[in-house]
Amino acid sequence: MKYLLVVIFNMFFRAKHVGGRGADIDTKIGMAMHIMFNSLAKCHREFDADHIVLCLEGRSWRKDFYEPYKKNRKVTQDQRSPREVEDDELYFEAYDDMCKFFAEKTNCSVIRCEKAEADDIIALWIQDHPEDEHMIVSTDSDFYQLMAPNVQQYNGTTDQLVSLEGFIDAKTGKRVIDKKTKEEKALPDPEFILFEKCVRGDSADNVFSAYPGARLKGTKNKTGIREAYDDRNTGGYDYNNFMLQRWVDHDEQEHRVRDDFIRNEILIDLTAQPDEIKELCITRMNEQKKTDPVANIGIHFMKFCSKWNLQRMSDQVTTYSAMLNGRSG
Repeated sequence: MKYLLVVIFNMFFRAKHVGGRGADIDTKIGMAMHIMFNSLAKCHREFDADHIVLCLEGRSWRKDFYEPYKKNRKVTQDQRSPREVEDDELYFEAYDDMCKFFAEKTNCSVIRCEKAEADDIIALWIQDHPEDEHMIVSTDSDFYQLMAPNVQQYNGTTDQLVSLEGFIDAKTGKRVIDKKTKEEKALPDPEFILFEKCVRGDSADNVFSAYPGARLKGTKNKTGIREAYDDRNTGGYDYNNFMLQRWVDHDEQEHRVRDDFIRNEILIDLTAQPDEIKELCITRMNEQKKTDPVANIGIHFMKFCSKWNLQRMSDQVTTYSAMLNGRSG
């Protein structure tokens, strides 16, 4: 079976920014709905998916483990104007209603774990379905660590497919050429991608580097990330020399690279969730599998379109019926 795995919040709010700048809020919401449904239908059709899994955000366990986690995003939110706050409230109302429609009136899986992020759901869904194929629909390079023979990723912004074989232009089917090297763009070893990110941290999520200023390739006097990675399984000189380095932050606090690397590994490795989080996510997935099939999906879809004034979508109900009807195996 082939699953289409989608972080629905990110897809919807990316679609939000495509709406015309001068358009009113109702028009913008309608445009976001159109883009959302059309994107899902296109991916479902072109990648020959059997079932769509829409993954929702919960309150992340990472915020309790590491207090600064994603704290930078609150700063951005606090800088919004009153008009932007009002508009966002209307977007969230539309988003919540759309998620409710998918959950109650279609055969798509809509999964939310109250203590985990959508990324956790995707990673654990893949682990729980090792014999199936998975297409992750996302622009987020965090998912590169999950690439495997049965896992690919589609970036709708660049229109590229990412797999262990490298980057493919979805329109032409040809390999993407790296603008800097002029060579075919290859995907690094997923294990190395994860290792390097645990060293460098993730500024987007406010996860600080375990070794600020670390170079990819070392020098005569200093071990680099690549040498440490290559030596990780034997735990030899290069690995230990790298991990035992110490540095002082702006608050004059001393850090050891190994300690911060382990912290980052827990935060960034999408297979390193605490056992209780994994168990809770699996429970939420299994609850979805027990859901009885939904009937009359076409009628429900037309009612949803009428509610949000999506006339063009309503007139093309057959375009969306396949993706809305696909049952999980």
